Amino acid sequence: MARRAAGLTVRRVESETRAGMFADGHGLYLHVSALGAKSWVFRYTFRGKRHDLGLGSVSLFSLAEARDRAFTARRLIAEGRDPIEERQAARIGKAVELARGMTFDACAWAYIEAHKAGWRGAKHRRQWETSLSSYVLPRLGNLPVGEIDVGLVMRVIEPIWSVKPETASRVRGRIESILDWARTRGYRQGENPARWRGHLENLLPKKTKVRAVAHHAALSHKEIASFMASLGEQEGVASRALEFSILTAARSGEALGALWEEIDAAQRLWTIPAARMKAGREHRVPLSAKAMKIVEQMAAIRASKFVFPGTREGRPPSKTAFFEVLQKMKRRELTAHGFRSTFRDWVAEQTSFPAEVAEMALAHLVGDEVERAYRRTDLFEKRRSLAEAWASHCEGAPPGAQIVPLPLRRDA
Repeated sequence: MARRAAGLTVRRVESETRAGMFADGHGLYLHVSALGAKSWVFRYTFRGKRHDLGLGSVSLFSLAEARDRAFTARRLIAEGRDPIEERQAARIGKAVELARGMTFDACAWAYIEAHKAGWRGAKHRRQWETSLSSYVLPRLGNLPVGEIDVGLVMRVIEPIWSVKPETASRVRGRIESILDWARTRGYRQGENPARWRGHLENLLPKKTKVRAVAHHAALSHKEIASFMASLGEQEGVASRALEFSILTAARSGEALGALWEEIDAAQRLWTIPAARMKAGREHRVPLSAKAMKIVEQMAAIRASKFVFPGTREGRPPSKTAFFEVLQKMKRRELTAHGFRSTFRDWVAEQTSFPAEVAEMALAHLVGDEVERAYRRTDLFEKRRSLAEAWASHCEGAPPGAQIVPLPLRRDA
């Protein structure tokens, strides 16, 4: 072997403290930064341009190892290959290999983690986790996300499309979202095999054609007075909460989770914050005289931050509380949510209140986005009159009976 030209020594490398580039020979340099950090640099010319290739820190590679790495780079140049381009190609190859190893399961949980802050709450996350764990991950979880194709998506969707079309539709949408996320992150390429429009719609019937949607069982508005009389005879916090829910046309979770801080007794007003609303918007609920009596009953035994305290300290009643009340009343054919339909049917068939007043009472979004942006009122006073009329009907007042709202209390 030809004798090497004088260059750096191990001692020199260790002792050098001046900032600058110190040549070892054959393009290898010791680089000392202004802060004293030391690293190896291979300087070369390729296609008429000078390049600097970093070979690593002195703390990681010895002088001998740096010379070996510089020798390898010179071999590539002699073969007409640029060492920097070769390094970039190697990194891309590793990224592709990593993508091939990224499973659908890993992408699914990463997607949930990335989006959970923008969801309405923990319930939305649980719905995602439950549907994926039940229907998707057992079939797709361990597969590389880049290999998910139409056939695999159909293996998940097709078995439940005919028996649970609504669930299957949600599952398909969640698969599509995860695969879109994976594509954006570089873990897969090509079209999304879970896309509906112009794709899976060619393989599956519309969910509305599979079978009629099963609505929540609802009581006829003609029977509500009799039902409310029976409900009034039932003891317990859950029974009072169900009465309150029916009188306010509120969803079960909204009523069961009602907080004292949301109640303004003086104004006979219940303000549900956006975080507890399905639509993610604050909802003001006028309280009828009958609803206020229930609030006052609960205030007499106030022992929690919740208007309707559960059996566990500091918690509201369980989600099954209304179901259990209906079971006890031997009204298994009914659902708590169905009473919202009872209210809506009564407004349409027995009153002259505009449809939008009823829809706002139900906390439904009325009109398109532009129309909602220009609306400056939630028709609260009209909804207060509607609430009194509904409460009167629930107590058995004849159709068309005059409703005289009680004056707001000022002494509460």
